[in-house]
Amino acid sequence: MLTLLKQVSKRCPGFFEALLSKRSISEISALTQAARRSAVCGDQRLATATTSRDLKRQYSDKKSYNVPPSAEFVARVSGIATMAKLPFRESAEGLDAAFVGVPIDTGTSNRPGARFGPRHIRAESAMLRAYNGGTKAAPYESLMVADIGDVNVNVYDLKDTCKRIREAYRKIVATGCIPLTMGGDHTIAYPILQAVAEKHGPVGLIHVDAHADTSDVVLGEKIGHGTPFRRCVEEGLLDCKRVAQIGLRGTGYSPDNYQWSRQQGFRVVQVEECWHKSLTPLMAEVRKQMGEGPVYLSFDIDALDPAFAPGTGTPEIAGLTPIQGLEIIRGCRGLNLVGCDLVEVSPPYDTTGNTALTAANLLFEMMCVLPMIKYY
Repeated sequence: MLTLLKQVSKRCPGFFEALLSKRSISEISALTQAARRSAVCGDQRLATATTSRDLKRQYSDKKSYNVPPSAEFVARVSGIATMAKLPFRESAEGLDAAFVGVPIDTGTSNRPGARFGPRHIRAESAMLRAYNGGTKAAPYESLMVADIGDVNVNVYDLKDTCKRIREAYRKIVATGCIPLTMGGDHTIAYPILQAVAEKHGPVGLIHVDAHADTSDVVLGEKIGHGTPFRRCVEEGLLDCKRVAQIGLRGTGYSPDNYQWSRQQGFRVVQVEECWHKSLTPLMAEVRKQMGEGPVYLSFDIDALDPAFAPGTGTPEIAGLTPIQGLEIIRGCRGLNLVGCDLVEVSPPYDTTGNTALTAANLLFEMMCVLPMIKYY
């Protein structure tokens, strides 16, 4: 850190003056990124750049990306709580990927609170930095990414909410943007996949969860967080031979709670198959199963053991570890991912914020395995 500051100070005498002046966070973010580039690459052009406009002009030969302001220079607690402190945009137009919130828990069957998931994930995401220290992924040097806010849901009407989600995601995917979704309960996967499959055709699915979410009717209702993938199969949204469900566990309504999934051709990986081992070999097999076709990744935070992620609506003991969660997501590298979600974070059941913090990190990891990501 001290070395970087010395290099920046030497190459950019006006940099620290800019930080001390009344500059916007976006200008400081641009200066920070250019300063880092200068320190690493020895680029002298930064020496005369004192505004984001100067930087844009001086680096016009390179594609520009949204880069969050570094906590080296901008306090994490400052600014509006967007995902990873990225810029907010009104739409997905011009973006390669976008973080989207879907704040509903109208479809939950047990503990509510997932409607607060997106805002708490955003708040905890202030801890995220620009590079993936484990994989050396550089998402902000690869993709134009922003936070495009939340879908305007109807908290009184789940069917109307599903319609609103479907219409919102049609607009997102029509631009070519890959949605990275913060839930919200797992009901949202159904209307999202309606929009995604409308563009890409039937997709492969990597579903990480404690529950299969393939019930037909619950309390007389066909739409809820326990039914989305049954509805998706019925509507032909999934390529069933390219579906893997990982981490399933808990008590069931029948001796084999996952029989229906297997009958459809899904690969079912119960949690007992995951205990005490790395899931890297499993993901090598899953990548072969998914092939080159479009794939959607849906990650329910209750896939993790509640010791690690207690803030969720339907916790089940003996779950996956955060390390295994990372192995699953990192194992998706090289796949044709067309969308991802992280659902079922219920902040009221974890006052430490650790569940939302874990979710923010998992979403960052998802961004790091999207197509076209640069690795150092």
